[in-house]
Amino acid sequence: FCYSIRLCLEKILLQCILQSRTLSGADAINALRPFYFAVHPDFFGQHPKEREVNENSLKRLNGYLENLQKPGFRSFKPTQLTFYVRERERNSSNVQESFSASGFRAVSFTLHTRDLLSTVLDILNSCSLSTEHIQSLNVNSQPHKEAKSTVNRPIKWDKTYYSFTGFKDPEEELEQAQRVETTLISWLDDNEASAVKKLKKSLPLRKELERLKFELSHQLQLSDIRWQRSWGIAHRCSQLHSLGRLVQQRPEVLKNVKGRTVVFTDRSGMSAAGHIMLGTMDVHHHWTKIFERLPNYYKLQKRLLFLEDRISQLLGGIQVIYIEELQPLLTLEEYYETLDSFYNKLRDSRLLFHPRSLRGLQMILESDRYAPSLHEFGHFTIPTVCDPATLQWFIFAKAQEARENLKRKEEMMISEKELIDTSTEKFSLDRLYKEPSVSSAQMIDCCKRLLEESLPYLQGMHLCISHFYSVLQDGDLCIPWNWK
Repeated sequence: FCYSIRLCLEKILLQCILQSRTLSGADAINALRPFYFAVHPDFFGQHPKEREVNENSLKRLNGYLENLQKPGFRSFKPTQLTFYVRERERNSSNVQESFSASGFRAVSFTLHTRDLLSTVLDILNSCSLSTEHIQSLNVNSQPHKEAKSTVNRPIKWDKTYYSFTGFKDPEEELEQAQRVETTLISWLDDNEASAVKKLKKSLPLRKELERLKFELSHQLQLSDIRWQRSWGIAHRCSQLHSLGRLVQQRPEVLKNVKGRTVVFTDRSGMSAAGHIMLGTMDVHHHWTKIFERLPNYYKLQKRLLFLEDRISQLLGGIQVIYIEELQPLLTLEEYYETLDSFYNKLRDSRLLFHPRSLRGLQMILESDRYAPSLHEFGHFTIPTVCDPATLQWFIFAKAQEARENLKRKEEMMISEKELIDTSTEKFSLDRLYKEPSVSSAQMIDCCKRLLEESLPYLQGMHLCISHFYSVLQDGDLCIPWNWK
């Protein structure tokens, strides 16, 4: 009799589970289209820090969604995500949000659902996005309201059911998971084996990547080969193979690349920093045109340097710089237009700066700001639309603080490098690096605390300091800089 009751209860429970998973993987993607449109990294080209955060969060979200679709998937951990969402309107919400003047807002939320439908609804609701379109999806012919009620009001079994059947109480599991804060040690315990497996699998490709990079750099006499985004090793090898084929087919078009840096990125051209950009979605025909235009790019670059020098003279000797890690990836033409417009504005305003009075100071130009600011690293961030009188007053008022920040930056960079070297040696790491969105101060704090720990798990690993815990597809371990 007891056995019959158990079989009956198991059958009912299985039906409830199947009914809750009423959304297919394809339906989930369609339902999340408004979300992907609001957070896609490609829309954050002028905000490298926010773009990096969204890229990392999307990787972790995709992993969560994939796990939900795996047959027999039962165990999970609540996953906290942060996204920068392109702003439409500022609605009140219980979700932690912070607004910026740049047209987007930061949204943080935790996923702890066990099925696709409730996960999709949680994501959309957390980002204040409409869920009405889900009604049009073919979700087992159930209307949205009925599906939502199933999600929000699941069947609750009496506690004696779990003690009688031996099944785990999902509510108890969730409460326990939420009470236990993820720590570095516990996360490494759970993820070391997976990371080691992925790393070993990637080793042949890593060697192939280094070989291809060395051969192409030597053959073309390049200064460096870089990647704008964190593509996987296989993807990078494919890009280098593609460049190698072009070298074999059209060697004459690459005669002007000597001493230059090639960057694989989202579009082709020459960057504001003077690097040759090869768009990963472009074919050889587009790359060939870029290489053929290099002499013209070099002429434009000389005019750009002249403009920077003229602006510097008008502003008391302050140096105009372009910082790849902190500024949007601009083409040479875009940056030249920005400089030219700013120069004409300064020339007409006749500002009174004593010659060479600001030598040693630095500034960058940005088109998406409205007020000047001083960065912690000592450089001025000047909007291209900044009023000249306001600009002059701000630079005069902050000049001494800027010099102090520049000095502190030099000390910080030395300290950061020493701590990275010491940490790499102590833990026998193959590589220790950070994401661009992690500041030097955060990296220093992270390394100092790491050095106080004993972490045999890290031997031979690739460790990336980030904002989240994750294992990358090639075995790199990512940990937040403020790990517990």
